[in-house]
Amino acid sequence: MDIGVIQSLANGGDCFAQVRDFGLGCCQLVSWNPDLATPEIAATVRRCAQRDGVRVAAVWGGFPGPAQWNFTEGPTTLGLVPRQFRAERVAALKRWAGFAAAIGAPAVITHAGFIPENMTDPEYPGVVDAIREVAESCKANGVGFWFETGQETPVTLLRTIERVGTGNLGINLDPANLVMYGKGNPVDALDVIGRHVRNVHAKDGRYPTSGDHLGPEVAIGQGKVGFPALIARLKELGFTGELIIEREIHGEQQARDIRAAVDYLRALIA
Repeated sequence: MDIGVIQSLANGGDCFAQVRDFGLGCCQLVSWNPDLATPEIAATVRRCAQRDGVRVAAVWGGFPGPAQWNFTEGPTTLGLVPRQFRAERVAALKRWAGFAAAIGAPAVITHAGFIPENMTDPEYPGVVDAIREVAESCKANGVGFWFETGQETPVTLLRTIERVGTGNLGINLDPANLVMYGKGNPVDALDVIGRHVRNVHAKDGRYPTSGDHLGPEVAIGQGKVGFPALIARLKELGFTGELIIEREIHGEQQARDIRAAVDYLRALIA
């Protein structure tokens, strides 16, 4: 397992110095602005990643429109679920598919949203169709389309992968999100979706104590993910993907927490 870090697509694509500063050789490239998915920026990303010795493990592609990370507005604003934003978000993710192919990344990742858990929900077929359209675009570009866990239960993700059926779907397991959204125990979730996990967000969190708000994100080792058991189970499953550190704060404390996470994860992997 390689250890990497989240890296924003910035500076016209010359954005990998921080990854090297952390002593890491891979990252997940993240942007919410599909206007940056241009051939010119892709060329800069390829050149600078090679120069800095950084491998882009995937492109995390964001989408236009509102995004509220809670239980009240989240279902109507996140991912491909809200019908009023669906078409423009499908188009944005298709742009990210072309960008991922242009930089040699293996997949596009995003949050699909609060996918209906009830398969008889009349909104469910439309969500499946939208995901399939994006996945087919990714497939045509030779890349995968991976769901970041969070708003869905593991079995809902499994069912949706089966329904879409394009063969290039996978999961970016964010174990902290499963905890913070109260959707499942990350270690147990691997019994359901483990064979589809392609890479992992190394992030920690705690369970919700309110029906309206997510549980808090915390530094790795301070939450309820249980990384020793999670890494052990991933090894049992033969997982060889990346552990991508994500710490959703800013400033010097973020850098300190990322460096501590690198040491912590290296010890677990060894």
